[in-house]
Amino acid sequence: MNARVLVAGIGNVFLGDDGFGVETVRELAAHPLPEDVEVVDFGVRGVHLAYQLLDGYDTLLLVDATARGGAPGTLYLIEADGSAGPQPGGDGEPAPPPPVLDGHHMSPDAVLALLDTLCAGTGATPPRRTLVLGCEPAGVEEGIGLSAPVAAAVPEAVRMALDLIHGRDHGRDHDETDRPRRELRRTP
Repeated sequence: MNARVLVAGIGNVFLGDDGFGVETVRELAAHPLPEDVEVVDFGVRGVHLAYQLLDGYDTLLLVDATARGGAPGTLYLIEADGSAGPQPGGDGEPAPPPPVLDGHHMSPDAVLALLDTLCAGTGATPPRRTLVLGCEPAGVEEGIGLSAPVAAAVPEAVRMALDLIHGRDHGRDHDETDRPRRELRRTP
C-alpha cells in the first residue's frame, strides 16, 4: 500500500465559518510538504473528492467546520473508522438508501458513503485511515469571512495538520476499544 496523503479542505466560503476548511488548506499549502502529500481545496465539490479518493490514498485528512457543542474556535481531531461494525441491511433490516448525489451539499459522511459505493463498484481501496480536523463554528449564516475565534484557530489547525503529515501524531489514542468515530484531541 502506498503512503499517499490527501488533505481535503471542504466547506462553503459563502457561509461564514463553514469556510474554515478552505482557509486552513490555503494556508497549509504555503508550507513545504512531502511529495506524497496533496493539499486540495474541494470547497463544496464533495462528489469530486469521492472520485479523487479512487486514485488511492493511505490517509485522508478532511478539514471542515465541525459542530460538536464546544466553544467557537475549538479544534477537534476525530478518527473516522471505516469498520463501523454491523451494517444495516442484515438480519431483516432495510438496506440504507444510496447516497444522495447533491454535489454542493455533501457532508463528510455523505462523501465517505459515496466512496464506499464507488469502491464496491470499481474494486478500488478506500483510504486506510480517515481523520477529520474540525473547528467549532460560531456561525454558518450567509456571509463571507470567518468569525474571530475561528480565524484565530486556523494557525493552530495548520500546525496540527503539519504534525500529522510529518508523523507527529501526539494526540493519537491507542485504546483498543475503537468506536466508529473517536475524538483524538480537542483544544481548549
